[in-house]
Amino acid sequence: MDLKETNQVQAIIGSLTPYQASLVFEFDQLPEGIPIVSITPTATPPQPPSSFIQMSADSTTHMQCIAAIVGHFRWRKVTAIYERSDKFATDSGLITQLSDSLHLFNSFVEHHLAFPHISSLSNPEDLVETELKNLKRKNNRVFVLIQSSLKFAALLFEKAKLMGMMEKDSVWIVSDEVASLLDSMTQSVTSNMQGVIGFRTSFVDNSHSFRKFKLGFRRKYSSKYPEEEEHSNPSIYALLTYDAVSATARAIQDSQGNDSHSKSVLEHLLASNFKGLSGEISFKGSKLAQLPTFQIINVIGKSYNEVALWSPKFGNGLVGEVGAVIWPGGGQTVPKGWSLGATKKALRIAVPARGAFDHFVKVSYDQDRNETYISGFSVDVFEAAVKLLPYHLPYVLVPHYGSYDEMVAGVYNKSLDAAVGDTEIMAERYEYAEFSQPYMESGLVMVVTLKPDTTKDRFMFMRAFKMDMWVLMAMMSFFTGFVVWLTEMVENNPEFRSSSVSHHVGSMIWFSVTLLSFAQRESIRSNLSRLVLAAWLFVTFIVAACFTAVLTSMLTVQRLEPSILTVEYLQRTNAIVGCNGNSFILRYLVNALHFLPENIKQINSIGDYPSAFKNGDIAAAFFVEPHAKVFLAEYCEGYAKAGPTFKLGGFGFVFQKGSPLAEDISEAILKVTEKGTINQLERHMLSFSNCSSSTGVTDGPSLGLAPFSGLFLILGGISALVFLITIARILERHPGILSFVQGTLINSRIAKWASFLLSRGYTKFGSQFSRGNSIQGPNSRINMAGDTSLGIELAQTN
Repeated sequence: MDLKETNQVQAIIGSLTPYQASLVFEFDQLPEGIPIVSITPTATPPQPPSSFIQMSADSTTHMQCIAAIVGHFRWRKVTAIYERSDKFATDSGLITQLSDSLHLFNSFVEHHLAFPHISSLSNPEDLVETELKNLKRKNNRVFVLIQSSLKFAALLFEKAKLMGMMEKDSVWIVSDEVASLLDSMTQSVTSNMQGVIGFRTSFVDNSHSFRKFKLGFRRKYSSKYPEEEEHSNPSIYALLTYDAVSATARAIQDSQGNDSHSKSVLEHLLASNFKGLSGEISFKGSKLAQLPTFQIINVIGKSYNEVALWSPKFGNGLVGEVGAVIWPGGGQTVPKGWSLGATKKALRIAVPARGAFDHFVKVSYDQDRNETYISGFSVDVFEAAVKLLPYHLPYVLVPHYGSYDEMVAGVYNKSLDAAVGDTEIMAERYEYAEFSQPYMESGLVMVVTLKPDTTKDRFMFMRAFKMDMWVLMAMMSFFTGFVVWLTEMVENNPEFRSSSVSHHVGSMIWFSVTLLSFAQRESIRSNLSRLVLAAWLFVTFIVAACFTAVLTSMLTVQRLEPSILTVEYLQRTNAIVGCNGNSFILRYLVNALHFLPENIKQINSIGDYPSAFKNGDIAAAFFVEPHAKVFLAEYCEGYAKAGPTFKLGGFGFVFQKGSPLAEDISEAILKVTEKGTINQLERHMLSFSNCSSSTGVTDGPSLGLAPFSGLFLILGGISALVFLITIARILERHPGILSFVQGTLINSRIAKWASFLLSRGYTKFGSQFSRGNSIQGPNSRINMAGDTSLGIELAQTN
């Protein structure tokens, strides 16, 4: 407004915001079209003034860089602090931009604190100290200074250090406005900022033009401020200002003589394209076309170290390997970014007091001592996990007498800090609360009564062996009988002839069937037969003993089967089913499994289920799998699981959204699981069971081939060897049989191959037992090479 009085204003360069520029034009204080060049990062409104030009990076880019830092170190929530740029603006756009950027990394702004501009405060020290005390009482320890003047930043860090907020577990992040001025800060300011991380706009500082500018800048600065010569290095804002003045001067010079002078200056300014001290100067719309690159810096000692880079052109994450960071308090371990606050108040952790299964959470009251005791499997798991936390966690367990959903809602509205119990992890609950890693797998199962299995009593003995075992026994018995018969026929009937083959086949079949009584009816004369029969009796004795054992077990163990096998049967018959009315199961049966609400009976105690089954009030009960284990362990006689298991999320502990405890407890649960502690606790919980492991709903496994494979191989090998020896002797004594076999097979399609294979077999085994003698017969020598024509002649002759 003061400049307007001179009527010589051609452009304005400074740290104006789009909001301020809009006010100026709205009140018609400046001629339309005069360029306003801003050199500080600002939040651009949806419709900025048409003549507003932004020389620095947009504030959205700055918020994205902050989010990249937070996401890299995996902090879940932050506290945003900023100083208002003037007494009119609210700067709420910065919080929105930061929240949107953090959302990509599953983080959020838990608190934000706005300070008036420090120049408008009569006593800024007291205000800063009061607000920092309020922040210290909160759990979050990740503080982000998103907008600030250098004077306010110096005061903020001075008070934070005095109040112990620059110690271990704290994180401070500063934006470009502060980080880019570190070279201009005194040692007293940087000593209060030890461990702070931030980002600053990167620029080339080794060019000839920059060195020349730096010398001139330091000379002028030291002449005006001789006491600050040590801190006279130009910042990025000095370079941007120089480039802005250069671009504006060129635009004014190129617009000389133009009737519409202001509009021409704006057009030439937006058409700028040159390499300035701060980087490439060209515009896209009213913003710089070149995307910035930020250096991630860490304040250490009197200076700072560069630890990483970030740029929107490289994606969301930090670029390259992040260097070592020295955090507030001097440690190199990444701070967890939260604490229990200055009050150290114990967390209020709810436990379900009306659960149907008190094995997981049991709430008991001692009237004599006026004390409440809380125990159970879930409580034991939580306590084991807390012991593994790298810090002390004070908490108190509070009985909750409502439903599980109401308990989760209490965590959501922050009347409770967390909840511990047999709480199922579900998607609809995840909208309101955070869950830990599941400490126990879960699924919805159906439990029904058992009934005797009478459908297979008549042929129960057949189930002692599997079908392949019965088939193999029959085949081996027949083959063994055949081998013994054949051997005895050859040994006891020297006149055995091919003409009597049909007669002997009948006796062979009868002999095979009556093999068990053969030794009593007939005398075994051949040693080979004795060998085969001994092997067969040995195998039969072992198989019979195993058969007796299995059948005895089947007869003595009660054979039971589920009374109901499928959920569809329950739905089809409109059967009444039971479930815990205090849990989600009632809703799941209606919405997911489509049971009618009137067919669901709510049962709130484990002891009420047996009577409900006995009285016929319910046909089946639905439990989550861990509850089903407890029920079947306590009532093992007469009940069993049936049907499919409907997969669920498992049991987990409940925390407030964004609570860092959820991540720490999850890590501790994994450690407890890997150590085997949870398995030990589960065995202890189920140790009350007196159920025998033999009680079941099936007859047990039938015996198959595997246990007897070695025996049958021995028996088969002996029988096969005796069979081959007997065949060789038959061929030696009665060569006419070979002619008979060849004549019989010649009429079939396989005559050629059968004759060939039989001849080869005779060559191999006959020579072994003929002791070098040739086979003699009514015809001259038989060619054992498998001559088909000779076989035909033999067949015709016979």
